[in-house]
Amino acid sequence: MNFLAIFVAGALLCNAIPHLTSGLSGHPFPTPFAKPSGVGASPPLVNFLWGVLNAAAGSLILSRYPVSAGLNPAFAAFVGGALVLGAFMSIHFGKVHRGAAGR
Repeated sequence: MNFLAIFVAGALLCNAIPHLTSGLSGHPFPTPFAKPSGVGASPPLVNFLWGVLNAAAGSLILSRYPVSAGLNPAFAAFVGGALVLGAFMSIHFGKVHRGAAGR
């Protein structure tokens, strides 16, 4: 079992959530394609497509390396990926939004 791949799947699926939410609700949100990357806002359609790509990639990895929920190393790797990326994103985008509010 490839724990790194499962970790990445958790991170990708976590990353899909804010982009799909922003895109589907019609709100701009930072993506890697914005100027500056990860700070500037991308249009809702870009966010929707980026979210779909992240969800598809995470799902593809999980189809190759299935994970059972419970107390096991694979599930810990999956949850770890989501927690690490989720914590990073909350800190990063908190700074981005505080900076935008100060302008």
